[in-house]
Amino acid sequence: MRTETTVATLFLAFLFLMSCDTSEKNLIPSSNPEGSSSNQKQRSLSKQFKDYWYDGTAEITSYQLTQERYGELREGTAVTIFVTEDFIPKAQVKADQASEENIPVLKLNAVKKFVTGIYPYSIMTSTFSPIPTEEHALKVTNSVQEWCGQTYLQLNSRSEFELTGHSYFASEGDFETTLEKTWLEDELWNRIRINPEELPTGDVSMIPSFEFLRLRHKEAMAYKGYAKLQQRDSLTSYSIEYPEIQRSLIIYFNSTFPFEIEKWEETNASQSLDSTSLKTSAVRLRRIEAAYWEQNKNKDRTLRDSLELK
Repeated sequence: MRTETTVATLFLAFLFLMSCDTSEKNLIPSSNPEGSSSNQKQRSLSKQFKDYWYDGTAEITSYQLTQERYGELREGTAVTIFVTEDFIPKAQVKADQASEENIPVLKLNAVKKFVTGIYPYSIMTSTFSPIPTEEHALKVTNSVQEWCGQTYLQLNSRSEFELTGHSYFASEGDFETTLEKTWLEDELWNRIRINPEELPTGDVSMIPSFEFLRLRHKEAMAYKGYAKLQQRDSLTSYSIEYPEIQRSLIIYFNSTFPFEIEKWEETNASQSLDSTSLKTSAVRLRRIEAAYWEQNKNKDRTLRDSLELK
């Protein structure tokens, strides 16, 4: 009986370590943390930055979403969850325990939910950006689920970008490839939150968002674009246009720290010769700071009201 109790206790301890609760036991980065790339420019982080991003909570924002799909506009919701956590640089996964080898990252989980006709879509993109240095995102993943099937795309930043894809479409299937390191559209959101002055401007080579690549069945590669940052007193906008694939993105964010994202707009080429391009847009509903991984009881469902989520 004592042996069974010990085994059960160890198993419960393992489950605890694997839970979301470990996400906030992260390191506040030093000026040159163990595991950061020595050839990358180091960031100087202010006390204001550390007080905001290392307070033990995540920033959660809900948006009213109008999503273009199949040549029509669909109503839905989007949610962004920004949170800092420890990241194991070699394995490129979230750390379960503290270690000097871990790298602090800013993680964005961006979620979209909308319905097309009878069936729903659920899209999630996760981006992990190192905080101590200005290097590219260490990892980006994207999954799309709907009643026809699901797709998955993952990028790992090592000596090159390593890309792995899985899809129920025969034309995409399963693949692995490498790409030369360049700007990632998915990392722009984290760059805004860390330091908008690091955003690339002018002529750029950029890999479009993984969501776009999967929904439009485009090859995962860098495309030529033009980026512009327009700073104003209250809201600043950052835009990127890709002439070759007829895509544009504009992100609007507060001009002062912590540079919260208020809305965005996407326009892509029409998929039908007899229709015009429709604009996807998202406008902020509510924003809260919460340790959401601790709010997983049935009684906590009422907290979704504060985000206007059904």
